[in-house]
Amino acid sequence: FGRMRLKYLKAHRRVTYINLKTSGQLTHHLNEIDREANEMLRLLIEQMAQAQGITEQLKAENQMVWVEVMNNIHSVVEETVRQDIIFH
Repeated sequence: FGRMRLKYLKAHRRVTYINLKTSGQLTHHLNEIDREANEMLRLLIEQMAQAQGITEQLKAENQMVWVEVMNNIHSVVEETVRQDIIFH
């Protein structure tokens, strides 16, 4: 996520990118964004899986359905993280 943020800053928030870079805060900012995004991703995946009743029992009984649902959840959550953290 940090790399996505860097690419976004360079392309769309040039002044912010230059300010962070010249102040020596760019690496810290990118690391913090990466940490926040990964934490948000983990929490939202857990919450959505729980809300949809996705359990370890389902995983044991029908692994293909579990994988399909979890991949869908991951995709939705990843897009949310991109919009709320990376492209903000």
